[in-house]
Amino acid sequence: MDTSPILYEKHLDIKSWAVEDRPREKLVLNGKKTLSDAELLAILIGSGSRNKTAVQLCKEILNGIDNDLNTLGKRGVKDLMQYKGIGEAKAISIVAALELGRRRQAADIKIRSQITSSRDGFQLLHPLLGDLPHEEFWVLFLNRSNKVIHKERVSAGGVAGTVADVKIIFKKAIQELACSIIIAHNHPSGNLRPSQADIKLTNKMVEAGKFLEIAVLDHLIITDAAYYSFADEGMM
Repeated sequence: MDTSPILYEKHLDIKSWAVEDRPREKLVLNGKKTLSDAELLAILIGSGSRNKTAVQLCKEILNGIDNDLNTLGKRGVKDLMQYKGIGEAKAISIVAALELGRRRQAADIKIRSQITSSRDGFQLLHPLLGDLPHEEFWVLFLNRSNKVIHKERVSAGGVAGTVADVKIIFKKAIQELACSIIIAHNHPSGNLRPSQADIKLTNKMVEAGKFLEIAVLDHLIITDAAYYSFADEGMM
């Protein structure tokens, strides 16, 4: 008889929990998919500031980037520490969690290793290139069945560009016994339009591939949200 009121009070006490604690209970009771992005972030940082709950603080962070998680994935520790209430430990937790998500996406795509379209290539490379603040040049090396036998970064540069060496790329293709390759690089600016340098390099790669009997199937330009395919656009 004495225990019933106590249990009843504990049940009602959930409603009086601080807002920053509710996402944990919501996740346990209703599942992770019921939580908003702000609530998931609030679980990561654990607590808010003196004047804001964890959820309110995370909403502020997301509002500052137009609620774009891809943009958040590009933020570093120092960027996040600009928000009042986000110290180094909380910033590190957010950066680490987003990096794990990126790596998970990359790991999941390994199952779909056969390239049948430009989108397959994009999905394979986007986790590696999509949110980088600088340009990188990658190559997919394929066998006769268009299955990826190896992928490799061949160069990295600055915000405005990177340089790819045709000789090094085809040397690696020969070493890997590749029958074909797909080349790709990212545009951190988000601009999908190929530059004259991109077009010139593509033509050079295609001609070299013909001589070596290693087909260049496509050249992809990747941004954080989309891609441009030279093959799809009839530029090969």
